[in-house]
Amino acid sequence: MTPSAHSLRLDRLSKSYGQVRAVDGVSLDIPRGEFLTLLGPSGSGKTTLLMMIAGFTVPTAGDVIVDGRTVTATPPERRNFGMVFQGYALFPHMNVQQNVAYPLRARGEKPAAIAGKVRAALAQVRLTGMEARKPRELSGGQQQRVAIARALVFGPDILLLDEPLGALDRQLRGEVQMELKALHAELGTTFVYVTHDQEEALSMSDRVAIVHRGRLEQVGAPQNLYERPATRFAAEFLGRSNCFRAAVLGREGGQLRLEVGGRQIFHCGAAGGDGAALLSIRPEKIVVSLDEPDTPNRVPGHIAAVAYLGVTMQATVATEALGPVVVTLVAWSAPAALAPRQNIWLSWRPDATVILADDT
Repeated sequence: MTPSAHSLRLDRLSKSYGQVRAVDGVSLDIPRGEFLTLLGPSGSGKTTLLMMIAGFTVPTAGDVIVDGRTVTATPPERRNFGMVFQGYALFPHMNVQQNVAYPLRARGEKPAAIAGKVRAALAQVRLTGMEARKPRELSGGQQQRVAIARALVFGPDILLLDEPLGALDRQLRGEVQMELKALHAELGTTFVYVTHDQEEALSMSDRVAIVHRGRLEQVGAPQNLYERPATRFAAEFLGRSNCFRAAVLGREGGQLRLEVGGRQIFHCGAAGGDGAALLSIRPEKIVVSLDEPDTPNRVPGHIAAVAYLGVTMQATVATEALGPVVVTLVAWSAPAALAPRQNIWLSWRPDATVILADDT
């Protein structure tokens, strides 16, 4: 972490448009130097939340606090936040050097100081030697790097990024993701990143805040959110998940004994409420076998559909006990006989399931 890193706190932040509550009482502490991602579907309120942090949208209630100082009433240009947009927002008539220098000129810095800072910013994003090019002469990834350099050149307290990779193709997105993560590690600046892409959130962030209907659904480290989602929405939005309801029968040998679809299964964990539980299991944690396995958690079914995805295969399995179940298999090691209508068995370990809060 560098001395320039700053903390950010959102205190019961809300935004209403008439009767519509776009953001509803969000409180969140973002430590100095953290890479935090606001993740959610379209219309969840994540971009409205970011715009309130930036100062472009005035909150209906609540406060934005930087290092213990309230900046809610401070205009955007005085917050010293860098901003990167999905559409780059580069000036088409300016070259790369002029685009990156613009915030420094607007602050009245001297030409000699501007030149040195622009060189350093372009070196950080690997664009040295492209100073004279216009935006139209750059690839999409290069334009995005210019936008990032412009947002960093004046040493912002916090960097805000609103779907910055949305216009890039899949391969280039992956490359820029790794570059942004490395840049964050190098600079130590506090990053607040908005995306609807789960892979981006998991691969880049120190923590992820899942936003749903204007509220924070769950906040935590990527692995913790993926492995231990708290609600059905969190489980199904952050990756794929199979959810099913089961009746709680009691405890046996330190495990929870449940019944679903006439079959008993076991779970390592606490019971749900009122004698029932909503369980989730990730597709990759389910084992497919052609013969009945010798394990407590097993259900028969048949293949309804198979999709080959290169590294993995995704099978949809019709079961009487659980309904349709999605299974992810490593393609090269998957049973060769997998095909529609093939009878198979599904099995999983007792610690593979998670009990969710029933938020439906």
